[in-house]
Amino acid sequence: MRKPRELSLKGKIGAYGVLALFAAFSLYPILMVFSVSLRPGDRLLSKSLALIPENASLQTYVKLFTQEPFLRWMTNSLIVSLVVTLVGVGLAATAGYSFSRYKFRGRDTAMIGLITTQMFPVTMLLLPLFIMLIKIKAYDNYMGLIIAYSATALPFTIWQMKGYYDTIPYSLEEAARIDGCSEFGIFHRIVLPLAAPALVITALFSFMTAWSEYLVAAVLIQDQNLFTLPLGLKSFQSNMEVSWGLYSAGAVIVSLPVVLIFLTLSRWLISGLTLGSVKG
Repeated sequence: MRKPRELSLKGKIGAYGVLALFAAFSLYPILMVFSVSLRPGDRLLSKSLALIPENASLQTYVKLFTQEPFLRWMTNSLIVSLVVTLVGVGLAATAGYSFSRYKFRGRDTAMIGLITTQMFPVTMLLLPLFIMLIKIKAYDNYMGLIIAYSATALPFTIWQMKGYYDTIPYSLEEAARIDGCSEFGIFHRIVLPLAAPALVITALFSFMTAWSEYLVAAVLIQDQNLFTLPLGLKSFQSNMEVSWGLYSAGAVIVSLPVVLIFLTLSRWLISGLTLGSVKG
């Protein structure tokens, strides 16, 4: 009886050791960026391996937030990301419910078309997206970014919501319908509260799509007053030098909202992802 227990203990130690190794491998670049942001004199390299460098200072962060462009970049990113989140949640919630509960002509074709778009990288869509936004006069403004980011996030979020709706018993809706509840009332009062974990996943994915994206924004935005955070941080890099302190501090600030959202909504994430992938 002792031998299997010892083997099990060894297996756990090995598993945790491998996980700790991968965690350290993943965290090391993040810790190094944070360390660079604390170094005085805008230094990238250091002979010391200490996470908190000698003469560490928050002066870089103070300088970053006292610069007007950075606050403007953050405001632009917040506006675009929040609108994309609202649009993504609203459209994915309704479209996913339609695909899950209703049978209509072209339903299967539309679902296949949505999932097919995930096979192509964003770079392949930039040229047609660029031409389309110019024709509808949505180039180089908030609307163009919102359309581009929403179109990028919706295929995944619609399928995610559709898969989660499939796990909700249809008998609940039938009971509400017998009691005289309208179709909108069924969706609003019964289905949406039960689909809260999937809505959290949809909101998080939509927000992340818009918050930290660089390539699409670099193509669609030329006005510096409309720069988002990724575009603004790129301006710290020039042909001759790079403001490593500001660049690193900005990278830390950009990552904080996503990390805080993950920590806040962590209890919803597992159920939203796992149940949404059971059926499709």
